[in-house]
Amino acid sequence: MLLTVLGFVMIATFLTLIMTKKMSPMTSLILIPALFCVIAGQGSHLGEYVLEGIGELAPTAAMLMFAIIFFGVMIDVGLFDPIVRGILRFCKADPARVVLGTAVLAAIVSLDGDGSTTFMITVSAMLPLYLRLKMSVLTMTMVTATANGVMNTVPWGGPTARAATALKLDAGDIFVPMVPALAIGLLSVFALAWILGLRERRRLGLLTESGPASDTVTTTEDEDEKAEAGTRARTPVGVGAGSRTGSAGATAARTATGPAAASGSGGTAAPDLAKPGAGDDSGDGPAEGGDWGTLDPNRPTLRPKLFWFNALLTLAVLVTLVAQLLPIPVIFMFGAALALTVNFPHMKQQRERIAAHADNVLNVSGMVFAAAVFTGVLTGTGMVEEMAKTLVGAVPDSLGPHMALITGLLSIPFTYFMSNDGFYFGIVPILAEAGAQHGVSPLEIARASLIAQPLHMSSPLVPAVYVLVGMAKVEFGDHTRATVKWAVMVSLVILAAALLLGIA
Repeated sequence: MLLTVLGFVMIATFLTLIMTKKMSPMTSLILIPALFCVIAGQGSHLGEYVLEGIGELAPTAAMLMFAIIFFGVMIDVGLFDPIVRGILRFCKADPARVVLGTAVLAAIVSLDGDGSTTFMITVSAMLPLYLRLKMSVLTMTMVTATANGVMNTVPWGGPTARAATALKLDAGDIFVPMVPALAIGLLSVFALAWILGLRERRRLGLLTESGPASDTVTTTEDEDEKAEAGTRARTPVGVGAGSRTGSAGATAARTATGPAAASGSGGTAAPDLAKPGAGDDSGDGPAEGGDWGTLDPNRPTLRPKLFWFNALLTLAVLVTLVAQLLPIPVIFMFGAALALTVNFPHMKQQRERIAAHADNVLNVSGMVFAAAVFTGVLTGTGMVEEMAKTLVGAVPDSLGPHMALITGLLSIPFTYFMSNDGFYFGIVPILAEAGAQHGVSPLEIARASLIAQPLHMSSPLVPAVYVLVGMAKVEFGDHTRATVKWAVMVSLVILAAALLLGIA
């Protein structure tokens, strides 16, 4: 009982500290579990638990490090520019379309089954547009993580394979019947993105592409309300040009791009982020704080002559990943080495590209190893096992026939506070055994266990989420507050759809 209480208190303490910004996620992940390990009377085993956690997560850290370099190089050389431009042509300068486009792009890229890939590509593509339109970057991270969470249930994404392995089932038997419910969940993400986009449209108006991005990124609803109260001049919906009041009180006219501006018809022009200096009289590109992102056609790292090589290399990496021909870290190691060697044959160029992505590599790798302390202590002390037994034991026998529903509901907190390995290999078998005693099949339990993945992808124990918040330059606590309620809602939509359709 003591370990159960300590486990819940440790998790609550950790979340409170990072959400109130009393401690950074990295230091909290290290110091809080160390403290509770000592309180549990197992301080002498702390080093052992930490090393076990690091050993389990080291391949993940290696995978993320080389995945960041590989996809960073692919972004540098322009492989994803055509996709990005297509999304941006759809988005134009309408905040509602921008948020919806973010969800669509994240869902498409998520088909590769890797969250870090999705976050790198989506943030690199969309962040410049959010900054230049002064939209809430937290809206982008929330929509991206939630859409990726729904798509994370593909058989090669991880959770489905773990559930199948733990319960000795076929991954296809678990996933295929879940497709209708997951499709409804994805539609709910798109609907949510549209609603949040409309909120941004009401705040900002329907805008044409502006000058350089502001150094200030909108990250909270409080800031949104302040901005709405008077720090920005509104542009009426449907009007192609507007004004924005700066901090010095000067009003800078927006410069529309494209045919609408040329004709003077007042239509809404699509943002031309590919055009350096758009809306900037200097013509020298973005000012400090601006970012032309992946669409600057003049960036020296572009390799248009190697487009098809890079496309085939990326396809080969993804096919090898899905087919599981090699361990994922090994795949990205070889992929990154080949991408650097072919695209940047000179050693100086390779050092520059590695240095360009070093911040993301260091931040993410550091967070992974910090999370290893948390998971190592949580598992090594037996807190996870005792917490699971306590919760499962609290389920009355009368609710036994409804174990699929209970599994779906329990998966929401469990997959947020635990790694997928801990949940699927430690708790799902217990739930399946309890369900079997009441005639509930393991398949139903396995499907129900997948519904909380939209929330899981924002868990502090998911290394990829630090790629997302790091590249977007937002605080993890802010992202958590903005995301949790919406991700839980999407998870409940999937659960309700699965129950109504008789899937779980």
